[in-house]
Amino acid sequence: MSKPNERLRSALLARGLSVRDLAEKIDVDPKTVERWITKGVTPYRRHQYASAALLAVDVTTLWPDDTRTAAGAADLSRAEIVTVYPHRHLVPSGLWREIYSRAERHIDVLVYAGGFLSEDPQFFSVLAERAKSADIRMLLGDPDCPAVAQRGIDEGHSIMGHKIRNALVNYRPLMDRCPDIGFRLHDATLYNSIYRADDEMLVNTHVYGIGAYLAPVLHLRRLPGGGLFDTYARSIDQTWDKARPVAGDDFPKVG
Repeated sequence: MSKPNERLRSALLARGLSVRDLAEKIDVDPKTVERWITKGVTPYRRHQYASAALLAVDVTTLWPDDTRTAAGAADLSRAEIVTVYPHRHLVPSGLWREIYSRAERHIDVLVYAGGFLSEDPQFFSVLAERAKSADIRMLLGDPDCPAVAQRGIDEGHSIMGHKIRNALVNYRPLMDRCPDIGFRLHDATLYNSIYRADDEMLVNTHVYGIGAYLAPVLHLRRLPGGGLFDTYARSIDQTWDKARPVAGDDFPKVG
């Protein structure tokens, strides 16, 4: 018979939380948490990490390493998926602004053009407000690079570069108003457009032959040890490091 998990009991007491408090916050039955403590039952991996994050301790303090298996890792990664939308146009229109308005540390946009955001004045207002505290990185495709031309072909048109230049024109007042917001152009081949706000993310997949608005979107929320969120987040960092700042020549010529 397993021994009681006194480490979990002590961590709850240290945080001033009850069994019921923990159960409500990670959405399990209080009797389940009670069994974790009194009978030493090992929770699902996603519940291990959720509990450890809430109690501000390392997960190995509460449950030993041998409880973490490949199957458990897959289980936790699935737990990072909040929902999946079959098409971007089915994502609630306010969700993009909602997740960005909650951000306090990081805001990232990794796209080719992302025209639907560049045409949203309310999104601009959110960025201007969040720029007071968050690090904001806006990554658009270099309109003259081969990857942009190829993405246009893949979608069945040849105007991707024009879409990017239109987005730059729309963003220019925001660039002037909020110089702390970082704007860069990349020449990467994107397999997804990624929209990150702290530990929340929308991933719009790219599918050959259709525009991004018809492709699926994953709504992710980062969990410690999950891996799925961090995989996409690393691609943003790598693209940012190789991108170049926006220059005056990148804007359409007038006249």
